[in-house]
Amino acid sequence: MTRIMGLAVLALLAVGCATNSSVKEQISPLADRISALEKQGADTNAKVADLAKKVDTAGIDVATVKKDLAATQAAAQSAQTAAADAKTAADRAETAAAKAAKAFELKQVKGAK
Repeated sequence: MTRIMGLAVLALLAVGCATNSSVKEQISPLADRISALEKQGADTNAKVADLAKKVDTAGIDVATVKKDLAATQAAAQSAQTAAADAKTAADRAETAAAKAAKAFELKQVKGAK
């Protein structure tokens, strides 16, 4: 009976023990997967950093466009005011020219008599 027990224990030890090569065969695919995941993580981090730089640049570009828009609106308002002033001056000049033409006609009529 002790022989049977001894053989049973020996059989369990032989089957239950793992050799270095069998452990390496089991771990190797996992190590490859982990390496691939680490590379993907590094690539993703690099892409996120690049996108963050692009967002910062786009924010600066938007601020510049807003400044340019404000300057353009101010220039357009100034041009509109200048156009209104020019129209007023032209109306005054037209009125003055009409008065001068009437005065010239009256002077011609008086001189002819």
